Parts: sequence; structure tokens; C-alpha cells
Amino acid sequence: MNIARTRLFAQLALAAALIVPVFAATPVTKDGVTTIHLTEYNGYFAAKETLTDLKPGEYDFVVTNKAGKFVGFNVQDQKTHELLGGFGLNPDETKTTRVTVTANGFRYRCPINVTPWYDVDMSK
Repeated sequence: MNIARTRLFAQLALAAALIVPVFAATPVTKDGVTTIHLTEYNGYFAAKETLTDLKPGEYDFVVTNKAGKFVGFNVQDQKTHELLGGFGLNPDETKTTRVTVTANGFRYRCPINVTPWYDVDMSK
């Protein structure tokens, strides 16, 4: 009986892990500004909202540091690599930067606790 119950819980946990990403939040746009929430961990970012079907415009990037050490955040134009915004973050700190994103899209990363570039295309 315990083996069957353990197997059932494991299957339910796996199903939940596979389903949850499908229901990622849609970014909220208020007064013409779309908000993207990012959490930085040790070596990677997690996005609260899905980063597909985004349109050019004004964006607030709300970034929270959960890496346990000082980190940074840079957001650039994806094609020109022009710096659009950035800052440093102490552990458990949250900061926001507002940027204008063009049809070129954007990319972001941490320049201190080096993460890969996350490239995001704009929807047409």
C-alpha cells in the first residue's frame, strides 16, 4: 500500500511540474507599460510571466535577487547591444528599471554573477 501511495504522489508531483509552466502568467500592461518580473538565482533567471508574443513599447523590469550574494542586471537592445538599463542588487533586494523596447527585441543577463544572455524577440 505504501509503495502504491508513494508512486501516486510521485506521478502527481511530476504532472504538476509539467503543467505549471504552461500556466505562466501573461505580462500585465497598465497605462502603456508592460511589467516583467524576473528572479535572479545563482547562475540563472526565472521569469514569472511568459516572454512570448511581446510587442515593442515601454517595459518595467522588476528584478529580485535570490542568489544570496551581490548580483547585477543588464538589459540591452538585442540587435545593437545598446544598454537600455541596468543596476546592481544586494541579496533579497528588488529593483525596477523602465526601458523602451523596439522591434529589435531585447536581451538580458547578469554581468557580475555571469549568466547566459536571454534573448527575447518581439512579436510582429
